Amino acid sequence: MIEKEIESSYLNETMTLKLYQPESFSPLNKYHICIMQDGNDYYQLGRVATLSDRLHSKEAIENTVFAGIHYQDKYDRRKKYHPSGEQQQDYIKFLIHEVVPLLDDMYPTYQMGRSRALMGDSLAGTLALMTALKYPNTFGKVIMQSPYVDEKVIDAVQNAKNMESIDIYHTIGENETAVGTTDGSVQDFVTPNRELNELLKAKGASYQYEELKNGEHTWKYWQKDLPNILPIMFN
Repeated sequence: MIEKEIESSYLNETMTLKLYQPESFSPLNKYHICIMQDGNDYYQLGRVATLSDRLHSKEAIENTVFAGIHYQDKYDRRKKYHPSGEQQQDYIKFLIHEVVPLLDDMYPTYQMGRSRALMGDSLAGTLALMTALKYPNTFGKVIMQSPYVDEKVIDAVQNAKNMESIDIYHTIGENETAVGTTDGSVQDFVTPNRELNELLKAKGASYQYEELKNGEHTWKYWQKDLPNILPIMFN
C-alpha cells in the first residue's frame, strides 16, 4: 500500500490517496485505474487488496491500480458525495484536476476514459455516476453499488450526452426498501434505483444491472459481489 497526499486547492484540505498496485507491478506495463470513494471501506470491508492479488494472479483482470480516497466522518461524506452536498462540485474538480493528473504522473496509464473507473457504494456510487456523466472522456467506467438516487440524479442522466462512451455496472439489493440515511430519514432505495435502471437502458450506455437476491444496504452484500464485478469491468 502506497500513500500519497494532495494539498487540494479545491477542497482546502489535505487529501490522502491509498494506492494498491498488483504484486507483479512493472513500469514497463500499462495500467488501468480504479478510484474508490469510501476507500478505507473498500480496502477493509470490501477486501479489495486481497481480491486484486487473487484476480491478477489468475489473470482474471487486466493490470489495474486501485486508489482509495476516504472521508473524515459521515457529515463530511455527505458534503462531498451527496448530489446536493455543498462540496460535491469541488470534490469532482478535485478528482478531475488533482487526482487524475497525479495518477497519470505516477503510473504508466493509458490516459483514456475507458481505462479509468470510479467505484462506490451508496452515496459514493452516486458520486461516481455524477462525475462520469459530467466528464465521460475522463472516466469511462462506473461501478455503483446501491447508489442513492434522487431527482437531481435522474435529471443528470436525462440531460447527459455521450453516454455511449461509459461502461456502467449497477447493483441494488432486493431488500433495500428502508435504508437509514445521514439526515435521519428512512428511504426506499429499490424503487428509485429501478427507475434509474430503466433510464440508463434507454440512454444507450454500455450497462449491466443486477438486483441482489435478499440483498441489503450493507457491506456483507457489496463485498460478496465484488468478485463478480471486477472481472467484468476490467477483463
